[in-house]
Parts: sequence; C-alpha cells; structure tokens
Amino acid sequence: MKPVIAITMGDPAGIGPEITLGSLNKKEIYDLCTPVVIGNARVLENLFSVKEVDFTLNKIEKPSEAKGEFGTVDIIDFPDLPEYEFGQVNAANGEAAFQYIKHAAELCQSNEAQAMATAPINKESLKAAKVPYIGHTEMLAGIANIDDPLTMFEVRNMRIFFLTRHLSLKDAIGQMTKERVHDYLVRCDAALQQLGVENRKFAVAGLNPHSGENGLFGTEEMDEIKPGIELAKESGIDAVGPVPADSVFFQALNGRYDAVLSLYHDQGHIAAKMTDFHRTISITNGLPFLRTSVDHGTAFDIAGQGIASSVSMEESIKLAAKYAPHFVGK
Repeated sequence: MKPVIAITMGDPAGIGPEITLGSLNKKEIYDLCTPVVIGNARVLENLFSVKEVDFTLNKIEKPSEAKGEFGTVDIIDFPDLPEYEFGQVNAANGEAAFQYIKHAAELCQSNEAQAMATAPINKESLKAAKVPYIGHTEMLAGIANIDDPLTMFEVRNMRIFFLTRHLSLKDAIGQMTKERVHDYLVRCDAALQQLGVENRKFAVAGLNPHSGENGLFGTEEMDEIKPGIELAKESGIDAVGPVPADSVFFQALNGRYDAVLSLYHDQGHIAAKMTDFHRTISITNGLPFLRTSVDHGTAFDIAGQGIASSVSMEESIKLAAKYAPHFVGK
C-alpha cells in the first residue's frame, strides 16, 4: 500500500504553491505515494494557468478521502486567507503557513499520513504573525514536544548531520563540546537506524584547517571534538575523525562514510549544495514522524511567475515515500 504524504504548500506568497503543483504534474510521484496537499485551494487554482497544468481539485476533509490519481490534486483546504500578493511579507500568510504545518504534523501523529514534505516558509511573515517559532524544525519540535531534533541532509548517496544550526560561528564553536559531540553521534546513529540504514559509519568534520594539525591551527579538535568521538566509540558507535573538512565530504560522497557530522551550518550546507543544489533534501530526525523538506527559501523575487524549479520538491516527496515505511505505526 502506498504511503500518504502530507504536503504543506508553504507561504502562499512564495514559490511553495507553484513547486507543489510542479511536483504533482509528475506521474511518478503518484506511483510512489498518495500526495495530499495541505493549503489553500484558491491559491493553487490561480496558478493553474501560470504553471500550464490541467488539474482537478478534490477538496477533502481527511486523507482517507483522497483519490490519489494523477491529474487530481487532493487538498485539505484552509480557505481563510485574505487577498495576498506574491513576493510580499504578510502576517496572514505566516499564520496560514504555520496552520498548514501544524495540521500536517497532526495527521502524521495520528498515522493518517505516513510522512510530511514541506514547501518553504518565510521567517519574516512568521514573525509578523507572532508565530513563536523561527522555522520548521523549531515548530515541529514544539508540536511534538521534542527538545532538540536532528537535521540531516541527503544528496545522492551522501548524508550530513549538523552539530549546530542557526548560530553565529562564534556561538557555534562554544557548542562544540565533547559531551555534545558524543550525544549527537549516538543520536545520529539511532536516527539512521530508524531510517533503515544498516551500515552506519560516521566521520566527524574538523573545525580548523587540517583539523588543527595537532594544535598548530587551534586546539578545539584536541580538547573537545576528538574526545567526544572517543566517547561515542566507547558507546558502540562506528565513528572516526575529526577528518579535515576540505576532504571529508568528498570521501563520503564516494562511499567511504555513511554519514558526516558537520560542526556548523555552512560547513555542511556548502558541501551538499555544491554537490547538487536542487536535490539536497532536508530530513528532520528525532521526531515521532518523518518530515522531509526542500532546502531553499520562498524566493519572493520570482514567486508567482511559474519559473521556479520543482525538482527539490519532487525529491523531497520521493524521499518521504522512500523512508515512510520505517515510520508506519511508530
């Protein structure tokens, strides 16, 4: 039986609605799953001519009512949306995007959907709406009552976890303690196990040039990172490092490691996006349900023009369908 994937269309003023439609214009998506959109039917319908698609909208109350047929967009409609303008920060849009996400999470928690795939939201619109979260990860952590979910990127055969996320580099370095490195490696291993990954060899990226060269270029590797890796190994985790960051991602891409623990935001983001920007997909691990996402923003400058690529959204839905069976009934 095909999994139900709840697809949130993102901020109505961004590219989320059109890349959602672009994804659903691919029959292979329907071959892999039953996609159910959570969003605003009017916004999507207004984009039919822009995207040059011939769809039938099927408004439903719950996923079990979905037809799951190519050419039909099954949508749980949230109609309460004032007039909107593409490319503009708007509190109503921020609130709407939050409600789509909240409902998709509820569907996953009740197992009415087996995973959720999310289109981009706008942080300024969320702030204008006084939504008390800065982004998807924080929202889902709050909804699921989880303290510190894990972010993982998957692109081609490379997986990247992040020790720190939205922190300044100075503050991120302060978080690179041996206790945190140990804790994250243990949790990352559990996350991959949850996804059904049998081989789980980790490499931890270095912070300084040449991983500090035994203290010549910094001592963080000697003082905190390597001791954290050793603690993880004592806990049964197959981990090595720190491996210099200028080579570890290339090695992972070529199969030497099953996953890399990136120490800070841009370190792993650059590696993934230079490998394949459009096919870099984010997975939020550590939740009681599966969430995948595009790893780009709302692109307000091109929103509503029908020119945004839907490749990332397609890949996000495919990845959700791939891993969803490991979360059924969890």
